[in-house]
Amino acid sequence: MTAIYKREFFSYFRSPIGYVALALFTFLSSYWFSMYLFNRGAINLAQEIKAIRNYLILIVPIITMALFSEDKKRGTEVIYYTSPISLFNVVCGKFLAAMTLFAIMFVNIIIHMIITVNLGGIVNVGTWGSVIVYFFFAALFISIGTFASAITDSQLISAIVCFVILYVINMLTSIAGMVATGVQSLLSIFTDDPEKIRKVCDAVQNAILWLDPFSKTNDFVYGKFSIAPLVFCFSGTVVFIYLTYRVLEKKRWSQA
Repeated sequence: MTAIYKREFFSYFRSPIGYVALALFTFLSSYWFSMYLFNRGAINLAQEIKAIRNYLILIVPIITMALFSEDKKRGTEVIYYTSPISLFNVVCGKFLAAMTLFAIMFVNIIIHMIITVNLGGIVNVGTWGSVIVYFFFAALFISIGTFASAITDSQLISAIVCFVILYVINMLTSIAGMVATGVQSLLSIFTDDPEKIRKVCDAVQNAILWLDPFSKTNDFVYGKFSIAPLVFCFSGTVVFIYLTYRVLEKKRWSQA
């Protein structure tokens, strides 16, 4: 796994991908930091990190689109299938390489923390809560991007699939509201009981929101911690890593 990790990590800086991702993250985080500093007269690092989370749907597809699709395009993926190397270690090595790149990106936020403290500001519990959520979100989204890259040999298609999945996750709150409204309109045709309609709509909306990691972690920004949302993100990460492994394992047997 170590060899795969090193190969994949350094490959980010042998191509424009790593530099583009770092530049994009630096630009976005600096934009929000300067906006709070100069326009509002107060720095809110927790809100800055929360805002950056919304842009992961753009950054993650960039850094994950070539994880497996590039190997397929070049034909080097055969090495994984014909050698005794563990495919699970391959998946974990590539995943950890992408996570390391994200950790390097986060240095920019640390610089903002240092500036904030030097200006007399406070790095409070809400800030650290946002930091924790940031890395759990990064892990979940990168695992989704890794899976998207494993199912296609096109970097573009991989990026699009990843973007669509992350966009749907980002829009789950709005989707839940629209579905609940649609269910309400449908039920009103069959019953006049408003209480029954309300209960069904609430159940449908809550079922969809249960899949929304954003709504689960909003309180972290205010210093209110809960283990359940982190377990949810970690579980989702494990699921998509396992699915990626199963996709590769299936292809390995098809190569036999």
